Amino acid sequence: MFVFSKARRRLMAFAAATTLAVALGGCGDKTPEFIGSDISGSHLGKDMAMQDTSGALRTLADYKGKVKVIFFGFTQCPDVCPTAMAELSQVMTLLGDDASKTQVIMISVDPERDTPEVLKGYVTAFNPEFVGLTGSPEQLAETAKSFKAYYAKVKGATPDQYTMDHAASFYVLDQEGEARVLVSSNAPAADIAHDIRALL
Repeated sequence: MFVFSKARRRLMAFAAATTLAVALGGCGDKTPEFIGSDISGSHLGKDMAMQDTSGALRTLADYKGKVKVIFFGFTQCPDVCPTAMAELSQVMTLLGDDASKTQVIMISVDPERDTPEVLKGYVTAFNPEFVGLTGSPEQLAETAKSFKAYYAKVKGATPDQYTMDHAASFYVLDQEGEARVLVSSNAPAADIAHDIRALL
């Protein structure tokens, strides 16, 4: 039978506690490091409620389990939107197998012209898995407010030739629907893919 001194017992207890703390530290949730702007805790987008191209009302709950990349744009946008959507298509390629765990959603800021048919043809031309959401002006206003996303109608030469001014950023939401990263639409595809992977 071994008998340890009080000092040695204290030393052994301290060593055991230190070992346990290190082990538990390795098992804990690691805070992701993003390249984009960390917006964790902002709860942006919680009130998203728009119609998909089949007419069904969609909220963030419908995409639970996937990392969501949300972009506000419109199909008649001459440069920013097609460039951004092409960038997201490249991101999906870079993600490889993780692309199936990611949902790209384009919310139209031009519901007057972006009918479900028009929007579906537009988003799926970039990737067949991309989703387009549209709806009434009221639904758009509430959803954009929830994201703090700016958009405005800009008059053209005729009433039909208007354009839309809008913010051009990607909102990246985690699998539970919490807004986590805000990424510039000019960010390299590799940076966007990095931030998505950080949430998977």
